[in-house]
Amino acid sequence: GQTGKLMYVMHNSEYPLSCFALFENGPCLIADANFDILMVKLKGFFQNAKANKIESRGTRYQYCDFLVKVGTVTMGPSARGISVEVEYCPCVIANDCWNLLMEFMQSFMGNHTPGIPSVFGTKHDSIYSPADTMVQYMELFNKIRKQQQVPVAGIR
Repeated sequence: GQTGKLMYVMHNSEYPLSCFALFENGPCLIADANFDILMVKLKGFFQNAKANKIESRGTRYQYCDFLVKVGTVTMGPSARGISVEVEYCPCVIANDCWNLLMEFMQSFMGNHTPGIPSVFGTKHDSIYSPADTMVQYMELFNKIRKQQQVPVAGIR
């Protein structure tokens, strides 16, 4: 009788022993890699939506203190977009280095440089964590999913 909330189970190659569970408009749970097995055992309480699998795979580059990951976002067999993740390794407080990150991204992304991520608004002066990265990936994946649902207008 209750409407279900979505929970997304995510993995990140930078943290191979961890599994991230993001709840719709809620917290991010970080568990060990066996979390997937637990979810299979709880299949009576959760409905799996395998058709919605989306992933980003690509290459990791290091330039001085910057880590740049460029990936192709795929849904099923087809490419749907490109992801660019940039990290300034010496800084753990994201708001302290945002201007530096922007300047660095503008050097190779030009006008396509994104604005400040929404996760920064809630973090203020706290330490940036892997869960924050996963939240940003989830936001990107949800944007890409929504683009798929928009009907395509006919061409005349």
